[in-house]
Amino acid sequence: MIHNFIGGLGMQEILLIALVVLLFFGGKKIPELMKGLGKGVRSFKEGMNDVEKEMKVEEPEKGKGE
Repeated sequence: MIHNFIGGLGMQEILLIALVVLLFFGGKKIPELMKGLGKGVRSFKEGMNDVEKEMKVEEPEKGKGE
């Protein structure tokens, strides 16, 4: 059985992409890139949590004024 990954990419395509990234950026830059990506994801999640909190605060206030 052939397992497909994200967007129908197979294991060979994933390995080829990883190899190209490794060749393009080099072994020393990849940890820095992953660290930056992790910080970006964390920041995005914090932003989404802040928006959810603001929405929850605004909902009860709308009910009081009506």
